[in-house]
Amino acid sequence: MSGGHQQHPARVVGHGHDHDDHDGHHGHTHADHGSLKSYTTGFILAVILTAIPFWLVMGKVIDKSSTLGLVLLGFAAVQIVVHMVYFLHMNTKSEGGWSMLALIFTIMLVFIMLSGSLWVMYHLNHNMMPGMMTDSSMHETVPESMQSMPGMDMSTMPKSHSMHDMP
Repeated sequence: MSGGHQQHPARVVGHGHDHDDHDGHHGHTHADHGSLKSYTTGFILAVILTAIPFWLVMGKVIDKSSTLGLVLLGFAAVQIVVHMVYFLHMNTKSEGGWSMLALIFTIMLVFIMLSGSLWVMYHLNHNMMPGMMTDSSMHETVPESMQSMPGMDMSTMPKSHSMHDMP
């Protein structure tokens, strides 16, 4: 037996004390599984946080779509917090704080991935939009060796099309 680990002796049948009567948790506190009052509070908050954005969209309360989108994202974030607190019972004390650390790490990863993806898509959209090429840039894209080829007339090269020309 190495590492200071001590094995339990074999159990004696009929003995009143059993070391495994602690649901397998040695030294751990049980997480709060909520009460009817906390579940009811969470449910009511969830319904309110669903009804208000629904009303904002269906009633066309906010005209500007970007502002409406930000308001809806705010309600969604609050709804996520309500679900985590009232239904998943996450707080800084549960699981010794590890569940909160895992949540913070997950939020950071999602933020980095979403912001990075949006950044890349914006720059791809900005740099690759059709109609951005001018006639002078068309000459730059054709190699000089091809420009001087006999029978190569640059005026017959297809011109770039704008988004308005497309069907």
